[in-house]
Amino acid sequence: MAEVKYTEDEIKSLDWREHIRLRPGMYIGKLGDGSSPDDGIYVLIKEVLDNSIDEFAMGYGKQIEVSINENGVTVRDFGRGIPLGKVVDVVSKINTGAKYDSKAFKKSVGLNGVGTKAVNALSESFRVEAYRDGQCKSADFQFGLLKKESKIEATKEDNGTKIHFRPDNGMFRNYRWVMEFVEQQLWNYAYLNAGLKINFNGKQFLSKNGLLDLLEKKTSSENVRYPIIHLKGEDVEIAMTHGDHYGEQYYSFVNGQNTTQGGTHLNAFREALVKVVRDHFKKPFDAKDIRESIIAAVAVRVEEPVFESQTKTRLGSERIAPDGPAIRSWMADFLSKALDNFLHKNPELAKEMLKRIQQSERERKEIADVKKIANQRAKAANIHNKKLRDCRYHLNEKGPEEKRLSSTIFITEGDSASGSLTKARDVDTQAVFSLRGKPLNCYGMTKKVVYQNEEFNLLQHALNIEDSMDDLRYNRVVISTDADVDGMHIRLLLLTFFLQFFPDLVRNGHLFILDTPLFRVRDKQHTYYCYSDAEKKAAIKKLRGKPEITRFKGLGEISPNEFADFIGDGIRLDPVILPEDTNLDHVLDYYMGKNTPERQEFIIDNLRLEIDIIDTPEEDAQLLPEAVEEAA
Repeated sequence: MAEVKYTEDEIKSLDWREHIRLRPGMYIGKLGDGSSPDDGIYVLIKEVLDNSIDEFAMGYGKQIEVSINENGVTVRDFGRGIPLGKVVDVVSKINTGAKYDSKAFKKSVGLNGVGTKAVNALSESFRVEAYRDGQCKSADFQFGLLKKESKIEATKEDNGTKIHFRPDNGMFRNYRWVMEFVEQQLWNYAYLNAGLKINFNGKQFLSKNGLLDLLEKKTSSENVRYPIIHLKGEDVEIAMTHGDHYGEQYYSFVNGQNTTQGGTHLNAFREALVKVVRDHFKKPFDAKDIRESIIAAVAVRVEEPVFESQTKTRLGSERIAPDGPAIRSWMADFLSKALDNFLHKNPELAKEMLKRIQQSERERKEIADVKKIANQRAKAANIHNKKLRDCRYHLNEKGPEEKRLSSTIFITEGDSASGSLTKARDVDTQAVFSLRGKPLNCYGMTKKVVYQNEEFNLLQHALNIEDSMDDLRYNRVVISTDADVDGMHIRLLLLTFFLQFFPDLVRNGHLFILDTPLFRVRDKQHTYYCYSDAEKKAAIKKLRGKPEITRFKGLGEISPNEFADFIGDGIRLDPVILPEDTNLDHVLDYYMGKNTPERQEFIIDNLRLEIDIIDTPEEDAQLLPEAVEEAA
């Protein structure tokens, strides 16, 4: 073994910019390409917006302008503006800010003086402009390095700060903005800051009733069992109801930050809710029955919050303030008064809540025996049949934040496809689950079928979502099927399974479709993998002579060496997005219910047979039989 030198030459000190660029995961979680709502490019927006929101919370500026285009992101607020003598320092000197004095920003989300510095360091261009009392100052950076700084000049602009940045495409490889993710981010800011007007690319985001508006929008297309309960107190706001779906659905916030992983405040709410309901109805209900099908939004304000990562997705604080009460007892006191009083004043609503809880109790008892047998089978099957090729890291283990966010499970069908994936994957963060045959069309069935159907039961155990979505072992669940009719059918059946029984997996941005190349176009010097006919045409034009064109139909046809490119840094994932106005029952019934004339007409109207006739017609002629077969 070669001797490793350890001398003065091996000791290095990194400046703030170098450290952020070397270890971006410490500051913004995973990098990503924009296909997931927790990818780094959205964290960059959040870090800039948090400062604007803090200004609004302090009573300065009621409007924020946000735009995204091919040139980057621009955020303009109308707060007090950065003090002009500190404009450069605030965006380029680590641990510099005004939020260390809790009197100035008592319940802010950005307390460590890192946010905008990370944005600066991870952007190929970054510009800050501050307007304050008729004067302005600006500075331009590249990759965190100061390139130009203006003098203080006169201006007619209103007070505030304007930041423009373009993420580093070398760091965020082939990134793209999914506008639905950005809009959801902005809506959360609007709900949590009633009266704040956010304008984004021609759309306006404004809420008058806070979390009540949030839950009304989230449940507008769902069956809810009773009107939304809206409770407000000092530093706490809660909106809640029960629906007809499976599982628990929460929207969790701390100091305006969307804590997607929950934390102590959400745990306190779930615990306090159970106690209040038991006491009110004087019945020892099982906690699962009380919380089954609940839809709730919980927002708290905490002084000097402690989060479990730089991306602030989970609250770790045990107390509402350093010298204040424990969050657990504080939440229990609030709910024991506010919710209990509300139920006493609204007895008809309370009856509907009771009916829903009793329904959950009956359903749980009905499947208890089936569940016990299925759990035993799942444990044996996963060990002996090796349907799950696990990775070394999963969500219920401690580890670096970027590793947790990168943890992925590919769901595929057949030995050849799972074999290629298994050989090509990153064993640290990527797992493979192999289906046997086509899944059952489970639309309209009860959750009992999840335990009776071996494939579904093994899948839910592999994901570890039987009891709670909080236990999900992988941050990304990727449906990986062949690019033919059978593959599309399997994809549809898996989507039905998740939407029917685990819709929160989709709502929380965990479900994706693996995009694999349809064609390989190559000659002796170059090889191009093409994901569409348009890319195939472009590749053919780049090559001289007659190229070799391969049409991939099955994942098993792609060698492990090739597959490593498609599921590594260059992975293409299409997020499965469930718009807020989606009527899930209607969608599932339309596509997966009985074959109606309406659906037949839709299929006929949208059936297309696309054959490209390009510069090399002989290659397309070879593909014609395949295309006809697929369309049929």
